[in-house]
Amino acid sequence: MVVLAASIISKSGKALVSRQFVDMSRIRIEGLLAAFPKLVGSGKQHTYVETENVRYVYQPIESLYLLLVTNKQSNILEDLDTLRLLSKVIPEFSASLDEEGICKYAFELIFAFDEVISLGHKENVTVAQVKQYIEMESHEERLHKLVLQSKINETKDVMKRKANEIDKSKIERGKMDKGGYSSLQSMGSMGSIGRMDSGFGNDTGISSGNNFGSGSGFGLSSDIDSFSTKSKGKASAAVSAPSKGMGMKLGKNQRANQFLESLKAEGEVIVEDVRPRGNPGSRSAAPPPTDPITLTTEEKLSVTLKRDGGVSNFDVQGTLSLQVLNQDDGFIQVQIASGDNPEIKFKTHPNINKELFSNENILGLKDPNRPFPAGQSGDGLGLLKWRLQSKDESDVPLTINCWPSVSGNETYVNIEYEASSMFDLQNVVISVPLPALREAPNVKQIDGEWRFDSRNSMLEWSIVLIDDSNRSGSMEFVVPSVDSSAFFPISVRFSATTTFSGMKVVSIVPLKGQGQGGSGPKFTQRTQLVTESYQVV
Repeated sequence: MVVLAASIISKSGKALVSRQFVDMSRIRIEGLLAAFPKLVGSGKQHTYVETENVRYVYQPIESLYLLLVTNKQSNILEDLDTLRLLSKVIPEFSASLDEEGICKYAFELIFAFDEVISLGHKENVTVAQVKQYIEMESHEERLHKLVLQSKINETKDVMKRKANEIDKSKIERGKMDKGGYSSLQSMGSMGSIGRMDSGFGNDTGISSGNNFGSGSGFGLSSDIDSFSTKSKGKASAAVSAPSKGMGMKLGKNQRANQFLESLKAEGEVIVEDVRPRGNPGSRSAAPPPTDPITLTTEEKLSVTLKRDGGVSNFDVQGTLSLQVLNQDDGFIQVQIASGDNPEIKFKTHPNINKELFSNENILGLKDPNRPFPAGQSGDGLGLLKWRLQSKDESDVPLTINCWPSVSGNETYVNIEYEASSMFDLQNVVISVPLPALREAPNVKQIDGEWRFDSRNSMLEWSIVLIDDSNRSGSMEFVVPSVDSSAFFPISVRFSATTTFSGMKVVSIVPLKGQGQGGSGPKFTQRTQLVTESYQVV
């Protein structure tokens, strides 16, 4: 027996799967298959048709034909046995025996035909063996994948250990720095604890002494993000290690520096966090206050924009914080002025005189004979908080439009921003996720600067300042063809010195020890708007 070709064809003569096993021209095979539907008459019970040169052995499978083309000298019984084996193999690979199902698994069926028929002759195989051969199960391949995965896991463990070493070095350094001033602090805080316990008392939930307002009493988060453009999730590592012997210090520094260099080589931005010695509570991005009184107005913005337009979430949470250096300067009241937005609701701390604030916009303690506590670490104590929620797209300070389009084997991505005239935005960074790329994308045009983060597969578009000179801008880049959803969510971060509430400190009103009729104590006012979460999804 010699099988010339095996095919699955439709009743109209269209060949869905075809495999030839002898040296014949393609035109010859196509001619034989095209002649078959004309030779099969309706109502015939035969399973073969002979012509002058070849024999067609066939079996109907629903709306299709399974067909063997053999020479006339082949054994018809062997032909039928081969046909039955192929008819059992086909359902193992294609669940639906129609044109769509057969075309979907065409390559698997061709491979199966090769396992059943070799050089025109039937192989002594079973259906189970054909399936096993097609799956190409390999013990060596499984072993290689296990070894590769174990190496990946080992590398991750090494990175975690080195990260833990850096974190421990930070903690130990903080303990060493803290030891220099802890004894002085304990001596100076004994008197202040006695004074504060009798006044603000633990009945208000405010911690005593130098921790007034920094705990849970005010119910506010007074942590203010730095003006740095460092993004969330980026590695920030300390350079110095605790001074427990020169050998230990040099060893830990060397290991930390090696780890930082490896991160830099992978495209990670490393911001060194070096704090002044003897003041562990200070932060490098926010200089310590030098004026007697510092008031900080901060608003944190959380926005989720839809990629096709519209606002899913818009939430602004603001705080007004006070920091007093000396206890004598704490006998004050704060005169404020806010915008005219009726949607903003203000809430004062329980120890603030609410009636005085409602009538005169003055923030003062209920007991004017007691001062605001001094020497607060961090950003001071919270006096006032507010919140604004909206669904109006006109309230959004910065909108992003992303337009991916596929052309051939490439995807062209056009991104544009439009900023509100109400805000001048600083240190704007628009982060666009990319498909896994080994090389940087081809940036055709950009208003600003760009950077490719290969480690996180992210394209960062940065604009130092957006003001009246550049309220809108665009960027275009090209990457290999990919689905448009791969470029979302787009993350944005920026800061501004204008707030939604328009909160301003008009003046500081002294209550005692400041002189009568003169100007109030000197104070500094800081105002900033920062992004908590800003995305286009």
